[in-house]
Amino acid sequence: MIGMGKSISHTAASMSYGMNEEKESEIIHSQFLAGETPQEITEEFRVIQEQNELCKKNTLSFVLSPTIEDGKKLEAQQLKEMTERFLKEMKLREHQAVAFVHRDKEHLHVHLYANRISFEGKAYNDSFIGKRSQQMAERVARQLELTTVREAQQEKLYRMQELRSQIQRIHEKVMVQDRPRDFDQYIKSMEEHKVKVVPSINRQNQLQGFRFEYKGTNLKGSEVHRSMSMGRIATQMNFEKDMVQRIAKEKNMQLLGRTVNVPISLTKTITKKSIKLAIKVVRDTGIGI
Repeated sequence: MIGMGKSISHTAASMSYGMNEEKESEIIHSQFLAGETPQEITEEFRVIQEQNELCKKNTLSFVLSPTIEDGKKLEAQQLKEMTERFLKEMKLREHQAVAFVHRDKEHLHVHLYANRISFEGKAYNDSFIGKRSQQMAERVARQLELTTVREAQQEKLYRMQELRSQIQRIHEKVMVQDRPRDFDQYIKSMEEHKVKVVPSINRQNQLQGFRFEYKGTNLKGSEVHRSMSMGRIATQMNFEKDMVQRIAKEKNMQLLGRTVNVPISLTKTITKKSIKLAIKVVRDTGIGI
């Protein structure tokens, strides 16, 4: 679960967002409040806040976001308990507070507003409130056996590593089995294996590299594996001699139906690969010996 917090001055506007009907909002917790609308609650906050005119950012705004999977399991009563525990850990159980849940998106989350001014007129210390919010959210997550930020990050990292490995294996399979002769063939072969290869082209119409889209991820080639940078992919290609000569002369190539400029570094890589292949052919056939 992720916890975020800050002090704000625009109480009415923020609370109106929290209680937006279009976001399927629902009040799951309220303490020391009688009102039910943003305007009524804001007015009740204001009565207490008038005791401390020096404090301008006099409302605390929090967002509590369980993971998507945890959110699917949490009912209103469990969300209420989660919110109450968070308020207790933040030492805000004696302050006015209201919490709304948003269910309009796959990622359920709770908007919590607490009056920064106590009934005694003292302003709550908001030093490092963002960091403390996260720490207390993690503590509550452990209490309720929910996924903590660290666990979610580790899970995401593991999933990303697995997806990288899958993309790399598909790339290696395409290179061995299909032996593409240019980037167009490579892109088509990868797409047949559900990997979309998207050329990165800058404003000067120069090819910069490739991005790989697979199962909801979007990664640069070098992020997938160092062997999948544009230059490394080029060294694995079987470019035809005529194409290499044209690229070397014109410094551009045809890619997905359009002419794109080719960086000098890539031109050198392709040319060097072509020369090596030519030398290999000579050696293998014995020509010139």
